[in-house]
Amino acid sequence: MSIGFKSWLQNSKQGLTEQVKKFKNKDFMDAVVAGCAIVAAADGTIDSNEKQKMAGYMSRSEELKVFDMSDVIARFNHYVGNLEFDAMIGKQEALKSIAKFKGKPEIGRVIVGVCSAIGAADGDFDDKEKAAVRDICNSLGLNPSEFSL
Repeated sequence: MSIGFKSWLQNSKQGLTEQVKKFKNKDFMDAVVAGCAIVAAADGTIDSNEKQKMAGYMSRSEELKVFDMSDVIARFNHYVGNLEFDAMIGKQEALKSIAKFKGKPEIGRVIVGVCSAIGAADGDFDDKEKAAVRDICNSLGLNPSEFSL
């Protein structure tokens, strides 16, 4: 085997590993972002603290930091745009992305935890935001009381 081929093979393997990671976690990224959008829009305004908190979590998460922040923001804006266009339909679409993790409580708890942190990001985790997180719990098959909701 030539050095060039070995090098190419190694680089290809690393590239494929990154692609597989991204593909495997794209649904998780989508679910977290969808949940954040639902909670951020629940009180009627999307606060910059809420966006910053979500972006901070995404950049620190082992599973999600492989994603380009511009992709994360684009997905967030997609869900927010749907919610602004029609709150009911937008929420249903976002919940559908989240519901892919129904029956996977470990992942579901992470999604709920991040969404709760987003709700509290502006210093006031109000009843509308808590109700939004309860809806997220229900779509994941988790009991809201587990999170003091």
